[in-house]
Amino acid sequence: MKDSVYLGILYDYYGVLLTEKQKEYFEEYYFLNLTLTEISENKKISRNAVHKQLKDVEEKLIFYEEKLNLYQKALTIEQLIKDFPKEKKEEILKLI
Repeated sequence: MKDSVYLGILYDYYGVLLTEKQKEYFEEYYFLNLTLTEISENKKISRNAVHKQLKDVEEKLIFYEEKLNLYQKALTIEQLIKDFPKEKKEEILKLI
């Protein structure tokens, strides 16, 4: 699986585009640190089904970033404004 921190950041940007079921699986695995087995037992589905759901979510998040580049644009903006006065910098960062 991909870097969990990166996927967490992408989830912050694109999580609203996922189904409720996809959000549940993602949050339980990445935020609550449940294992695939624990999730499968809680949902009464196979471990493989949980793995497939997580894989699908990861692929979607990466796909959205490849197409929309919201995270990459935010990083670029942060780099461009690093020398701005603190007030202006904070104002701009609230927008991204």
